[in-house]
Amino acid sequence: MNIKGILFDLGGVLVEWDGITPLVNLTNSKITPEQARRFWLESLWVKRFETGQCSDHDFSTGVIHDLGLDLTPVEFIREFSSWDRGPFIEAPEILNRLRENFNLYCLSNNNRIHWNHPGLQVLLSYFLKTFVSFETGYMKPDPRAFKWALSRIPEKPGQILFIDDNQECIETAAELGLIARQANGLPGVRMVLSELC
Repeated sequence: MNIKGILFDLGGVLVEWDGITPLVNLTNSKITPEQARRFWLESLWVKRFETGQCSDHDFSTGVIHDLGLDLTPVEFIREFSSWDRGPFIEAPEILNRLRENFNLYCLSNNNRIHWNHPGLQVLLSYFLKTFVSFETGYMKPDPRAFKWALSRIPEKPGQILFIDDNQECIETAAELGLIARQANGLPGVRMVLSELC
């Protein structure tokens, strides 16, 4: 494989983010972990928020209503903000090593709240370009999110390794010709890199 660029997801790959267990807990286990995972991909309010189409208040109000949560919008946003714990401690070291041989990019479903995490800003300095849903208006696994990124980087799809923790995103990327691999956290990232890079 002639890999020239690596396109990273952030949450669950390079960044410690868990919106699954806390969401299950907030609903008093009325939803399963798989339902919580899919909520972040399929909820209308998540899509609106993470594509920059609604305010923090509208997002929190909508989620509270849809899941029947016993929280105020301010309380939910406080909880939501805490689920992003910043980059895994060894992520900068891995990216620093990789950028000696590859062009690095990120393609992230993200929002204004988590994007402003102080630790994340340090991590972003390792990428040549960042493509974030609340700015582009497209959220993975929508093919348009990938096409937006591909139209703005020099590598062809077959020269790009895409790493994400969600299988739905991997499937879309593969359909578009990227070398797509699923990875959960840095152990998964290391395994993918050892096999392909």
